[in-house]
Amino acid sequence: MNKVVITHQGLTLEDVINVAENFYELELSEEVKKSIQTSRAFVDKYVEDERVVYGITTGFGKFSDVFIHKDDTAMLQKNLIISHACGVGEPLPEKIVRAMMMLRVNALCKGFSGVQLATVEQLVDMINNKVHPVVPEKGSLGASGDLAPLSHIVLTMIGLGEAYFDGERMPSADALAKVGLEPILLLSKEGLALINGTQAMTAVACFAVRDAIMLAKQSEINLALSMEALEGISDAFDPRIHLARGQKGQISTASNLLRIIEGSEYITRPGEKRVQDAYALRCSAQVIGASKDAIEFVKQKVEIEINAATDNPLIFGEDAVISGGNFHGQPIALPMDFLGIAISELANISERRLERLVNPALSNGLPAFLAPDGGLNSGFMIVQYSAAALVSENKVLAHPASVDSIPSSANQEDHVSMGTIAARKAYSIATNAKNVLAMELMGACQGIDLREKRQLGKGSSVAYEVVRKQIPFVGKDRVMYTDINQFVEILESQELIHKVEEAVGELSLI
Repeated sequence: MNKVVITHQGLTLEDVINVAENFYELELSEEVKKSIQTSRAFVDKYVEDERVVYGITTGFGKFSDVFIHKDDTAMLQKNLIISHACGVGEPLPEKIVRAMMMLRVNALCKGFSGVQLATVEQLVDMINNKVHPVVPEKGSLGASGDLAPLSHIVLTMIGLGEAYFDGERMPSADALAKVGLEPILLLSKEGLALINGTQAMTAVACFAVRDAIMLAKQSEINLALSMEALEGISDAFDPRIHLARGQKGQISTASNLLRIIEGSEYITRPGEKRVQDAYALRCSAQVIGASKDAIEFVKQKVEIEINAATDNPLIFGEDAVISGGNFHGQPIALPMDFLGIAISELANISERRLERLVNPALSNGLPAFLAPDGGLNSGFMIVQYSAAALVSENKVLAHPASVDSIPSSANQEDHVSMGTIAARKAYSIATNAKNVLAMELMGACQGIDLREKRQLGKGSSVAYEVVRKQIPFVGKDRVMYTDINQFVEILESQELIHKVEEAVGELSLI
């Protein structure tokens, strides 16, 4: 059984994806177990000594000045969870919920949170037994932590709320019982430690970044095929041009493109068909490269947050329990807004290449809308409409969430990040972009088929073969949404990317 072991060395984005999507099991190392137990002993002492410590012997938010007697600390934690589980909307995908749970485990394992080892083990057991709480997608301000989404996870831990098990939605207590687990009793600090963090926004961010990396690589493959279908000019990707500017992503994209089209007989030189190409081809290295630089930056920020201690207060020793603000989502909010913009641009320029493919005034000799018998057949006319609709929607979604803030908790929490909204928007933009790039890939392969048969490039020939083994040429009109869905599946499987990388080497971000 494949597994990921949590240690003090930290997790990677790949670790999170493997547990969340590929169902690797999760295991705690002995070193983190000791850290958890040491931290818990400090909390027990604070309660026994009736020290005034935020969230342990006091209320929360505006109620931080209300002292809670040690006999009521367990009820305080339960009340926190049931009152804070206020999420609304559709449930988050189960893979994102699994990522949230894993990230929360990792944060608690830092040894700064003061929870019981049994509480962390409950989360691990739920992950490994595929008990997935129902977590509504909306309701987090992205500061004071992802309080509402994380509360829905804790509801399942204590036997309340709902969960999915084996594809069925049911009461949490029933889901736990099916795998031999019982609800736990939260003790002092535990409810707060479980929900006071950025794990909802970071979980969504992990998948948004994973998709962005895939889309950047696919953009370069699409560019190669569209250039061949349009008999584009390769001179604009001469490495001397890009080294003269020095932008890493741009240099990488130009290099990747030349490797993909190496040996292609569809590619032209200046003056053969035209002197230079339009920007959608000629400036693609600059556009895709800039998005790749942004993706690389965001990936670094997300991997830091994957391994962050984000609750409050944090415990650093018997006499060092410190209140702060690590739960504030700004370090993820800003990168997620940036990522949404970067992915939008990959889709924007992809749609412009698709427009050149279907427009007879721009396609360098291809039939209108890539239809062999235009008029009787509409061909790819409305495929481009759908792509245009999606990039327009992305422009709306790309408006930053992080510039907004609404005070909460009677103005005690007077600046919030909206980071979870930013992450969800970036993830939605990536989903739209997959469809746009799938549509361009469809059009590029169709355009190549409508040209005189020649040799494709070293990498583009492999990509073309992957496509045509699964989806045939469109000779006459057929139901197109099924083709679009199949192309999206090819993208999401990354089979096409893997095959191209086997042929030409890694398509690096920078």
